[in-house]
Amino acid sequence: MTAASAKVARRRAADLAFKVFCTIVTLAALAALATILWSLISQGLPGINLRLFTQSTPAPGSQGGLANAIMGSLMMCVLAMVMALVVGVLAGTWLAEYGGRSAYGSVVRFLNDVLLSAPSILVGLFVYEIVVAPLHSFSGFAGAVALALLAVPVITRTTEDVLLLQAATLREAGVALGAPLSFVIRTVLWRSARSGLLTGALLAFARISGETAPLLFTALNNQFFSLDMRHPTANLPVVIFNFALSAYDDWRQLAWSGALLIAATVLTVTVVARIVAKEQSRS
Repeated sequence: MTAASAKVARRRAADLAFKVFCTIVTLAALAALATILWSLISQGLPGINLRLFTQSTPAPGSQGGLANAIMGSLMMCVLAMVMALVVGVLAGTWLAEYGGRSAYGSVVRFLNDVLLSAPSILVGLFVYEIVVAPLHSFSGFAGAVALALLAVPVITRTTEDVLLLQAATLREAGVALGAPLSFVIRTVLWRSARSGLLTGALLAFARISGETAPLLFTALNNQFFSLDMRHPTANLPVVIFNFALSAYDDWRQLAWSGALLIAATVLTVTVVARIVAKEQSRS
């Protein structure tokens, strides 16, 4: 065997070893994911019934559901997404169309990336200091603010990336007709990038729907059904956290069912976001 053929053989062996290693790691990750999903389905599915969606969290040993927690999570997530969409889309638009190449734009982008990877518990502590402590009360509004701070960087980054993918001829054609750039952005670029903007919103919603740590410091919890977000508000993540650590079987069953609901919601939103992104790439 010549030196050249020996070198080729070593490269093929290294390539084969790398492929085998990647395959083993991928199968291990898939096995872990399948185990988690099976645990959620097997433990949570028996508790999925009409009572889960129509009754509030019960006292130990009593019948009940998660209606108050589901409604509280929906209210806080919807309010958080409204705030995050306004700030995130405008910030991402500014970075893409106006100041993205300036020194200030670089600082804003860097801070957005830092916030994107910041631990959620730090965001919860921050909102606790600026909202909860001054008002001397936990509230659903404080929880929505904390969730919005987690969603803003996702939407900002997605908006900037999607707008930068739009053809420069769209901007040039609008400006050539005498329209100001702001009008072109609102009527042309946002409309052209609506699928990408929707994808960013869905990903941000999936990001915040299962957060627990920020809500422990802001919304806390409420055992009763209430639509008043000025006071402590029930939510699925905190209820799951509390019930999963309890010594009561009925509470642990509700925790498993709530975890299954959140997992199914996040999975559905993620799949929809993938489909929307694929349609955007095709168009």
